Amino acid sequence: MSSQILSDADLDILFRDARTHRHWQPRAVSDVMLQAVYDLAKLGPTSANCCPMRLVFVKSQKAKERLKPALDKGNVEKTMSAPVTAIVAYDMDYHKVWHRLSPFISEDVERESDEKKLMTEVLRNGSLQGAYVIMAARSLGLDCGPMSGFDHDMVDRAFFAESSYRSNFLVNMGYGDGEQLRPRLPRLAFDEVCQIQ
Repeated sequence: MSSQILSDADLDILFRDARTHRHWQPRAVSDVMLQAVYDLAKLGPTSANCCPMRLVFVKSQKAKERLKPALDKGNVEKTMSAPVTAIVAYDMDYHKVWHRLSPFISEDVERESDEKKLMTEVLRNGSLQGAYVIMAARSLGLDCGPMSGFDHDMVDRAFFAESSYRSNFLVNMGYGDGEQLRPRLPRLAFDEVCQIQ
């Protein structure tokens, strides 16, 4: 399995030609597609298989109207026009079910975890899983527009009231309008950011 390499065409889809989209074609994204995205993304690694990410796929007009007031002004149009916006969240109580995902984890882990360590775990691993969602969506033919630029407290009140979930970032999803893409911004070169020791 490790000897298999993706084709150049596959790498183009995932990386080279993939872009952050802000404009969308009027094409719906099915619930079946969203389940397929999650079913791929959930397979990515997390620390001891802790899997703290939680997702809300905002599709209906009613749900979009709940999200809209939390968006920064510059993010309203692109989010309201996207077929789907994924709220990538993390569960502060992820450790309560950790023993189901990692049988070698003690059920006492909840009492042993201090708040700072817990926050580090959920942010690191929830963000990793959110990145897997983007790559899974791209691999299935969807375009993505991940973003910050929203009021976390408002989103949490609107979607996660009375729960242990907290919003991390948003990902607009759908079929992007490639005609309206901006030029790709530069990236730092290998020698600027990498060391081989």
